[in-house]
Amino acid sequence: MSDFPPAPEAIDAPDVSDAPLLEVRNLAVSFRTTHGEVRAVENASFTLKKGSTIAIVGESGSGKSTTAMACIGLLPDNGRVTSGNIFFEGKDLVGLAESKLRGIRGRAIGLVPQDPMSNLNPVTKIGTQVAETLLVHGMATRKNVKQRVIEVLTAAGLPDAGERAKQYPHEFSGGMRQRALIAIGLACQPRLLIADEPTSALDVTVQRTILDQIASMTELLGTSVLLITHDLGLAAERASDLVVMHRGHVVETGPADQLLHDPQHPYTQSLVRAAPSVAAVRLRPGAYNDDALKRTRLAAVAYSEHETAGGTAPAAPPENIVEIRDLTKVYKRRGSSDDFYATKNVTLDVPRGQTVAIVGESGSGKTTTARMLLKLIEPTSGTMTFDGMDVASLDKAQLNDFRQRVQPIFQDPYSSLNPMFTIERIVEEPLNAYKRGSKKDRAARVRELMDQVSLPQNALRRYPSELSGGQRQRVAIARALALKPELLVCDEPVSALDVLVQAQILKLLGDLQSELGLSYLFISHDLAVVRLISDYVCVMKDGELVEAASSEEVFLNPRHPYTRRLLASIPGNELNIEGERAS
Repeated sequence: MSDFPPAPEAIDAPDVSDAPLLEVRNLAVSFRTTHGEVRAVENASFTLKKGSTIAIVGESGSGKSTTAMACIGLLPDNGRVTSGNIFFEGKDLVGLAESKLRGIRGRAIGLVPQDPMSNLNPVTKIGTQVAETLLVHGMATRKNVKQRVIEVLTAAGLPDAGERAKQYPHEFSGGMRQRALIAIGLACQPRLLIADEPTSALDVTVQRTILDQIASMTELLGTSVLLITHDLGLAAERASDLVVMHRGHVVETGPADQLLHDPQHPYTQSLVRAAPSVAAVRLRPGAYNDDALKRTRLAAVAYSEHETAGGTAPAAPPENIVEIRDLTKVYKRRGSSDDFYATKNVTLDVPRGQTVAIVGESGSGKTTTARMLLKLIEPTSGTMTFDGMDVASLDKAQLNDFRQRVQPIFQDPYSSLNPMFTIERIVEEPLNAYKRGSKKDRAARVRELMDQVSLPQNALRRYPSELSGGQRQRVAIARALALKPELLVCDEPVSALDVLVQAQILKLLGDLQSELGLSYLFISHDLAVVRLISDYVCVMKDGELVEAASSEEVFLNPRHPYTRRLLASIPGNELNIEGERAS
């Protein structure tokens, strides 16, 4: 990484005393709503020393982001600090005039927000957005601002920064957009950087790259970091101290290692148990044993060839509900004679009653494979069979039957449910579409499904907007189960959920599989989650299957360098948490 550009002489000299850089004392934040005053944060206290990193962890709604935004005076119009103090370098920021706060924000306290698509102006070039920050805070002049922009973007790890500065956000990948936000947040060389879920939407390898970039830049500048995250493994790996928040309260603080190995508060204990990145055991106990591993093998080319090359024929696989052979999807590139291979010769099986996970980074082809199996897109070549039937040659009646026996669960419970329908109508919709039973039978089936996914009957009259993210995903699962399918295709079903809710949904899927004998094709970029739920793992890279084996073999003895790189990128993968906590 190139050196960060030197700051102009005009920047305030940092305080070098032994006093804490940031000290929050008994902070309380409230929001005015149509239903009255809502206390979002109460009596929150913590301290951040100079040159150190602390992480605030907790679920959505715990108050962690609200606390961070209060520190820089960026609460929504209906929010206010009702009591407490926020000392930055000894100066209380509570009640400080907005004109003075503007001089602190960006220049002394930088911010890397969560969602780069909504925090970068889509109609303004990246270079212009960086330049604006530099000019507003006197970190560049009109004469040298272009050069300073290039230096800042280069320091943030963007290659060919001069050309990248001329591009718009939509021309950047997710990781590149996040680097642009890092460049803006650190452009003025602040003494404190607030990183609010800076990598929650990124793949594990991109996530590690971005976090490494933040760490190297802040170390170079001597910047302290306040990291906001719901991922306990990531927090423990990147921060020296943790602040655990729950329902607006700080319930526990202390060194990261201490809180992971000996959490005192019940909520912290539940976070440690639930965090996939620190849990080393499966949710369904007893699924693995030596005999089972010898008997069962995923019938994929990569693994079969390995066994045959060693002179031993692969063991006969269990009965497969899905068999995919040499599946290829080719797209024509606009304005180019070169074709784009979204998938290339993918071969895998889904054993009946078990879970096969397809993992890989964005663009690896895993979702394309799932969509072809669901017959949402047609393959260019290759074959797919479901329960012995060729999926490509199904007639109208067979396709109607196939649609009922194979159901999807989508990633985002916010967009996969019709906001205008009640929960009852959403869950009943497949039954109506396929004319299952009488009206009375359908109503009884809906109530049965609500019980299966552990949702109260009184939720039937509500709308999706009235439910939490985890409750919405339970509704999506109930709808998928309505027709009593045999295979569920789960496309990133928990990636939009907090860690505790994530654990609840994964446990629900495991319980339903045991109870109903379901088979799962589970699509994910999160290997920590995959380890908790999968029997077999297929690793995809650039449209190709590079490794396929039982889950235990992939995690304990990865063969392909790409698989090893993915595993090394799991946040907290080197933490010794003693997996018994998750049992």
